[in-house]
Amino acid sequence: MLRRGRETHAERGSTQISSMRLIHAVAGLLTVPLCLTERIAMRNRRVTFILASLTLLVLILSLPGSLRAAFERGGFYLFSREFFADIPKRLTGPGRFRFVFQPAVAILLGSRDGLRDARAGRPPYLYGVLFHRSRRCELLQSGFAAVMNLLLMGILLDAIAQWLILGVSYPGAALVVGPVLIGIPYALVRALAHRVVRLRGSLRSHNE
Repeated sequence: MLRRGRETHAERGSTQISSMRLIHAVAGLLTVPLCLTERIAMRNRRVTFILASLTLLVLILSLPGSLRAAFERGGFYLFSREFFADIPKRLTGPGRFRFVFQPAVAILLGSRDGLRDARAGRPPYLYGVLFHRSRRCELLQSGFAAVMNLLLMGILLDAIAQWLILGVSYPGAALVVGPVLIGIPYALVRALAHRVVRLRGSLRSHNE
């Protein structure tokens, strides 16, 4: 009886040790993705900080020339005829590839986030922003977080392209053209992707 008791106690001890090892192993597997996620988040924050610093620096350097041009013109470039007359130069000059690259990336991000909205049960993006007060802040924050680096890059590239094409950079135009190339495609595609997923789901349920 004493030997059996010792054997039973030893088996329980080994079972507990095995359970503890299993728990530690699972915890280790869970820690790796968390560490990786934290590293990715830190890298994204660094990239955002670098882009924001460069964009701010370029916009500040652009101010003297743009203010001088506005004084000579008698108005701001963004609200002048020259702004619209220079659009063909932007489309054919240095940096014209951004008119394709930036909307394409925005479309991919919008498709991804639209699928996430549908799976999470959130309303379509534009509808939620306009008509759902309880969801508005959440949707705006998620959208801004998704395209923030792309927006900064768009503003920076447009400001540099103006220098190369026009010989002067106008901060107001950069703050409009860059976000328009990104924000409009992103918002429209995010809402459309949500609708497509919901439509497919309703068609499947109807067929079944």
